[in-house]
Amino acid sequence: MKVLQIRALRGPNIWGKLTAIEAVLALAHYENQPGNIPGFDTYLHEYFPDIAHFRSADQQEITLAHILAFIMLKLQEQAGCPVSFSRTIKVAETDNWRIVVEYAEEAVGRLALEQSLALCQAAAEATPFDTHAAIRHLRELYEDVRLGPSTHSIVQAAMRRKIPYRRLTDGSLVQFGWGSRQRRIQASESDQTSTISEKIVQDKDLTKTLLHAAGIPVPAGRPVTSAEDAWAAACEIGTPVVVKPQDGNHGRGITANLSGRAQIEAAYRAAARESSDVLVERYISGQDYRLLIINGKLAAAARRDPPHVVGDGIHNITQLVAQINSDPLRSEGHANLLTKIHLDEISIAHLATQGLNINSVPDKDKLITLRDNANLSTGGTATDVTDEIHHDIAECAVMAARMTGIDICGIDIICRDLSRPLEEQGGAIIEVNAAPGLRMHLQPSYGKPRAVGEAVIDYLFAQNEEARIPVIAVTGTNGKTTTVRLIANMLEHNQMRVGIACTDGVFVNGQCIDTGDCSGPKSAKNILFHPDVDAAVLETARGGILREGLGFDYCDVAVVTNIGRGDHLGIANINTAAELASVKRTIVENVNPETGVAVLNADDSLVLGMANHCPGTVTFFSRNNRHPAILEQRIQGKRVIYLENRHIVVAERGIEQKIPLSEIRLTKNGLIDFQIENAMAAIGAGLAVGLDWSTICAGLINFVSDAQTVPGRFNLFNYREATLIADYGHNPDAMEALVCAIDHIPAKKRTVVISAAGDRRNEDIRLQTQILGDVFDEVVLFQDKCQRGRADGEVLGLLREGLENAKRVRKVSEIRGEFKAIDAALTNLEAGELCLILIDQVEQALGYIHSRIAVA
Repeated sequence: MKVLQIRALRGPNIWGKLTAIEAVLALAHYENQPGNIPGFDTYLHEYFPDIAHFRSADQQEITLAHILAFIMLKLQEQAGCPVSFSRTIKVAETDNWRIVVEYAEEAVGRLALEQSLALCQAAAEATPFDTHAAIRHLRELYEDVRLGPSTHSIVQAAMRRKIPYRRLTDGSLVQFGWGSRQRRIQASESDQTSTISEKIVQDKDLTKTLLHAAGIPVPAGRPVTSAEDAWAAACEIGTPVVVKPQDGNHGRGITANLSGRAQIEAAYRAAARESSDVLVERYISGQDYRLLIINGKLAAAARRDPPHVVGDGIHNITQLVAQINSDPLRSEGHANLLTKIHLDEISIAHLATQGLNINSVPDKDKLITLRDNANLSTGGTATDVTDEIHHDIAECAVMAARMTGIDICGIDIICRDLSRPLEEQGGAIIEVNAAPGLRMHLQPSYGKPRAVGEAVIDYLFAQNEEARIPVIAVTGTNGKTTTVRLIANMLEHNQMRVGIACTDGVFVNGQCIDTGDCSGPKSAKNILFHPDVDAAVLETARGGILREGLGFDYCDVAVVTNIGRGDHLGIANINTAAELASVKRTIVENVNPETGVAVLNADDSLVLGMANHCPGTVTFFSRNNRHPAILEQRIQGKRVIYLENRHIVVAERGIEQKIPLSEIRLTKNGLIDFQIENAMAAIGAGLAVGLDWSTICAGLINFVSDAQTVPGRFNLFNYREATLIADYGHNPDAMEALVCAIDHIPAKKRTVVISAAGDRRNEDIRLQTQILGDVFDEVVLFQDKCQRGRADGEVLGLLREGLENAKRVRKVSEIRGEFKAIDAALTNLEAGELCLILIDQVEQALGYIHSRIAVA
């Protein structure tokens, strides 16, 4: 078994909407006969008994690939991951198999693949394999990398409101919404929590000063500098006291209800290990409560009880703690709803005050507290008391949040009775916490769970507030970049800040922030991260979809321009135009099902067929006003776009709007068919996002297709009174479109400069020059720098073969180097002639052409 390729599909992809690990495996001669491997079945069943259920339930022929996919899925399930999807596919005409298995966390999915391979390898080689250890390792990794309960609850609340989210780090920093409408959280802390407010609540003495100024009851106390000073402060305040770090959190280093000097000095040393600043406060007797305040409103309240054990008369305290810690709801840290109890120095000291130690055996039903601190992070439990709070206490908590400036905060209160005002019973607010844990409210040990995740999301986004910006995805073989630019121009006329990701780079509000081919998911995500983007127009290439999936959960508009015959065929097991269409169809399958629109070229049968896969509505465009799809849609009153009497017409519900081709400079007065199609596609997208007709027309009319706006997309130049055209066309369909356009431009002689990418099929390379050879008089072939796996001169040979039966070509030249080929074509170019240069290095070649024109 050999792994040829591993991909993490992080967004919607050709297999569905789920994140998945995709692996291509070479299984040599065993892929259809795993039972022929000596001893394999015996060891496989021993290491992974669940395989028996898989084999009995699945009637198809089972290969090693099927077994690997099944084990990979089940290992994740047994580690606690919520996964359910897997698929196994034979790679055509090879001994290879592709497995696709859902993951909840990418790191866990990758490790599950490694362990599945190792398990099968061990079964094949009759070597030991510890399945339980593998599952334990997966579970530990999952606990380590997944979101904690607080952040997870907020994410789940966002998903229920269909608000998109994305983790920005491996930790708990999460973005909700896209572009200019985004908000961010870190755990339960929002992007509106100020650093100053955080510093205030980290300083417990300052916090008390501010609360006292607002008339809020707080315990007396002061900072101390040594163990001796701690005892002195206790004598001043009066015992019992609490000793705690002045800037601590999660209850670390806090010891309560202390009276003796030895206890207080020991408590000081424990607190000093957590912070250089220590506080001694008057101990307030009563129950420990946590109130959650979100945006000035009480969201939930819980009583926190310290960690404890209940004796059974048989087991000692250490054993009783071990029994409690075996609860699957308990884990280390904050990953689960409850935290494991540790018998540390503070617990041992607290037991000593009760005349006990860790080896003591408590009487049956006797409750033994293990520390005074009731924080969940030290193993405590919680009981919901939201409905019991006196309104005066709620108002005190809200005022405490306001005084410290924390928008999402936890207020810690000690009092005997939550149904009476604090002052009546000598209660007090003892602490204000930024980034409070939510888990005690999400699933308390006792009482009613509270929807605090929803409360946070409702604070971040009001019920009628939109968290999404318009996302327009554009794919196809030719015309993508021009269509993207056209749509963006329309949106800019609507006073929107537009983010563009395309093969020319990434642009935000007209400024280039990244260069190169940026038509993949990474660039799409970067656009959606940007806070200055009001609308995103994303060129979405085949490669990115296959490599990683889409860079967004769904789009508002999916535009498909066309499907070419030879574009990237023979790469990544995509061998036919139909297979290519199924990849590009991914954006159509992932339009917003409620309001999304697919804008499809009805003149392309493969694009036309994508309509059946659209969960939203469909707008067809066509140069044929009698196209059956156009006629059917018109009868139904649905929006269609077509060409009629040299006008682009939009018809919907019996109403027509028109714009003459003469006003759309991009089309050269209607002479360039492919630019007419690009204009129709852009109109469809503009209408789909709600632009009015005047804005759409303005965006079309003032759009200039030059080397600055759309570099390499039919850029026209005047070179010594000759017509010079630079284009990035690189497939047979592009050649045909260019030939059609050039046929409308008169010229005494036509010259073309062309190379080809080496990663295309032989027949596709030949076909390009076959098409050009019938309409050009001279052909200059050049070999570019990157041959993409081809031998020296191989591409030139294929291009030359395509010209063997050319009807018009009189002269063929071969040159090494793009700029030398441009020189060769331009040197003898005369007035009234035409030269088409099919550029490879777009930016550099256009710069070179400009320099030649400047000195012509």
